[in-house]
Amino acid sequence: MARRPRREPGALEREILAAIAAAGRPLTPAETLAELGVPLAYTTVMTTLARLHDKGALTRAPAGRSFAYAPAADPDTLDAALIARQMIRVLGAGAQRAETLARFVADLSPEDEQLLVDILAAHQSDTDVDSADGGPRR
Repeated sequence: MARRPRREPGALEREILAAIAAAGRPLTPAETLAELGVPLAYTTVMTTLARLHDKGALTRAPAGRSFAYAPAADPDTLDAALIARQMIRVLGAGAQRAETLARFVADLSPEDEQLLVDILAAHQSDTDVDSADGGPRR
């Protein structure tokens, strides 16, 4: 019996996120499995949905004896949010934060380095405005 080729890492998560976004409404694991239209175990889909919820990619609400899952953010910005969260997790786990960040910046293209400078300046400006009006300090 021929085995199915393995998916690349994260492929099933992306397929599930795409199926839920395309549905335009929250889906239960069974509905998600039906939307995918591929032979997968129900428990595989249920586990992947739970992991996506734990990562902050999906919200969930009780739906009968299960949960219905919906995107936690606009699907267009979801990838960026997940990658940013992963970067923060990796930085938090390392003992060499400064060295890691310095290496990251050193490896950026000049365009990306300028983009990062612009983003940091905008963030600093927002922080200054918030602290001046007694708002939250970041």
